[in-house]
Amino acid sequence: MARELLTAADVKGAWAIVPTPAKEGASDWRAADTVNVDEAARMVDGLIEAGVDGILSMGTLGEAATMTLDEKLVFMKTIVDTAAGRVPVFVGTTCINTRDTIALTRKAVDIGATGTMLGVPMWCAPSVDVAVQFYRDVAEAVPDINIAIYANPEAFKFDFPRTFWGQVAEIPQVVTAKYIGVGTLLPDLAAIKGRIKLLPIDFDYYGAARMDDSIDAFWTSGAVCHPLVSTTLRDVVAAARASGDWSAAKAFMGRLAPTAATLFPNGSFKEFSTYNIPLEKARMTAGGWMNAGPCRPPYHLCPENYLEGARNSGRMWAELGKALEAER
Repeated sequence: MARELLTAADVKGAWAIVPTPAKEGASDWRAADTVNVDEAARMVDGLIEAGVDGILSMGTLGEAATMTLDEKLVFMKTIVDTAAGRVPVFVGTTCINTRDTIALTRKAVDIGATGTMLGVPMWCAPSVDVAVQFYRDVAEAVPDINIAIYANPEAFKFDFPRTFWGQVAEIPQVVTAKYIGVGTLLPDLAAIKGRIKLLPIDFDYYGAARMDDSIDAFWTSGAVCHPLVSTTLRDVVAAARASGDWSAAKAFMGRLAPTAATLFPNGSFKEFSTYNIPLEKARMTAGGWMNAGPCRPPYHLCPENYLEGARNSGRMWAELGKALEAER
């Protein structure tokens, strides 16, 4: 029996994007069985108990490119079983080609994942036709899974133009997208005609929500530094939208925005993308809410001053979370 799929309207609130916690020694290429399943289960259970609305996993900082197939399946099963249907769980199934992507996506269905967070294969820079056909082929081959477009231009050598969005919006399984930036948000929203829920990053959520009423969800890697910050952002924006008074939401963004200042080396997203995995994992562990563990090779090397900036970002996020706890 075919599973009932989500619609764009079902995607709301704070969607935590999570790392794949690693055991000590995982940075050694000789290491096997690197997934810290206990920490993965604790992380997912804690996020759900804290009130997040969905889980996104196995993207870039989730190290989908550096895990073995067996590790991916172990992690998928761990987080899906831990969530136990309480919130939607999307797992990354992007591979270097269409056939392997379809095979892994079918395994995700068997495990019980709600959806796949799917980027385009990253060997050659794809044309619009290639990118669209890739999503069409996966959707046709695996019709009973939801698809979140993983729209990261740096990772996938593709700028996700408006012509792309207009075409993938016609694929019924494509219900949401992990979206970066707000510079092309309004034209992209016009192209998708309400069929896909675009998720801006937490730092852009306030501004994006003020730009268009359809923006009522966002993705947040900061949730694993302290989930109360992410759920508070969700709630203050929802309250502002309901009342028409955005002053409290604006004030909260004034407290949140400084936590990003040291995360991006030299203020550059491109430079950040070069070291995305070690920077994010350092930030998350420094937040003290969870232990993301070491990075898997080859993306385990990063300048120490960049890492310290990421750690400072995580500590600032956690301090804001503790302040919010005290204010309750």
